[in-house]
Amino acid sequence: MATHREIRLRTRPERGLPAPEHLALVTTARPVPAPDEVLVRNRWFAVSAALRTLIGGAVKGAPFPPVEPGDPLFGAAVGEVVSAPDGSGLRSGDLVSHWQGWREYAAVSPSLCTPLGDALPDPVAHLSQGRTAYAALTRGADVRAGDTVLVTGGAGAVGTMAGQIARLLGAGRVIGSTGSPAKAERLVTELGYDAVLVRGAPVPFAAQLAEAAPDGIDVVLDTVGGEQLGAAVAAARPGARAVLVGALSGQLNPEGTGATARVELDSYPLVLKRISLRGFSPLDHPETEAEWRDRFGGWLRAGTITFPHVRVAGMERAAEALREVMRGRYLGAVVVELP
Repeated sequence: MATHREIRLRTRPERGLPAPEHLALVTTARPVPAPDEVLVRNRWFAVSAALRTLIGGAVKGAPFPPVEPGDPLFGAAVGEVVSAPDGSGLRSGDLVSHWQGWREYAAVSPSLCTPLGDALPDPVAHLSQGRTAYAALTRGADVRAGDTVLVTGGAGAVGTMAGQIARLLGAGRVIGSTGSPAKAERLVTELGYDAVLVRGAPVPFAAQLAEAAPDGIDVVLDTVGGEQLGAAVAAARPGARAVLVGALSGQLNPEGTGATARVELDSYPLVLKRISLRGFSPLDHPETEAEWRDRFGGWLRAGTITFPHVRVAGMERAAEALREVMRGRYLGAVVVELP
């Protein structure tokens, strides 16, 4: 019997963030595709902080179901087609993206596989979360030439792409936030942020923002929520646009479950300055998938954008990689590479 390995949720943490002891690396029967399914051998999969919410339980209205004890984890993956049904348009050897990561092989409906072709110079770049940032900045916030843009969580998988994209879209000043001075320095020196605010620094966050943007901000791309979103609203200029794409303040809170992210907002600035505050998902704008891929490929080949990421070798290191993502160790996306 052919086997493969996958990572399953052993048990939900009673308190605190998920850790390797809550996961199990299991050898089990390799999936056998149904006649209308594609068998994919995974080559890379993404490790995302969003798994905290899925492990913690259901969130009403979320696009993905929770992970129950005994279930394999899942997430964005890139793999090679082993076999495909006639008429699917896929052939053995094709690279595809899909959402059954955290396992070596996956049986996937052809409708849930995206052929990758050669749009991007590196297949791993398809695991970038740049599309989320691009869609939010072009459809949600409508970044304009000269705008001052704040990206909260600037060192994360979305944030490391968002600052670069905002600049390419014409932003005049790009400000980020992160949790450590070392990351802040890298965001400025490597990714072109003009200023970076450090969460938990001796100077309060709102005061750092006032110094970095004395004339206020026009656009907020928020991946964090909490205190940072409150400070951003207070610093917003008239007509500012705030787009919310994540809630890391809740997902990475060791005292919570990852299912809530509370924030205190003063509604007066929203009304008096006509500030828009909008929850956003790229799933509402399917046309941005091909648009982003084309622009991303062109920018990568021109050297005007980079894909900051860390590659972790082997399924054996995936559980530890998730813990380190939860702890905020890495800058950019984290990808597990399979042999």
